[in-house]
Amino acid sequence: MRCITYAGETVITTDDVAEALVELTAAIATLGAAEAVSIPIVFRESDEIGEAELVIGVGNDVLSVPVEWEGAEPDFSHAAHELKSHDAYPHRAVESDADGVTEPEGARYDPDLEGFTHA
Repeated sequence: MRCITYAGETVITTDDVAEALVELTAAIATLGAAEAVSIPIVFRESDEIGEAELVIGVGNDVLSVPVEWEGAEPDFSHAAHELKSHDAYPHRAVESDADGVTEPEGARYDPDLEGFTHA
């Protein structure tokens, strides 16, 4: 679990959401933009699930630090996936050959099929 500090307040969310939030914040800032997003959070006192709305991007600092957590962690994978699906989210290519062909992440070249296949 991670503690997100934003505008002097802190909220708790899962590792995958925190990672996606930080990456997307940096990517949107690189574009010189800002955007509103929502993330699922857990209230420590009651273990209830809630939602935080943040403006991320230029001029909006987001800090993510580990936090001790006891018990089962909630499944917020849907929210992490949603953040990673944003057009500005950085999708990294695995490798590039001398011809400038970039291999998509999770794919490998299969000479028998004369193209890329997904692993």
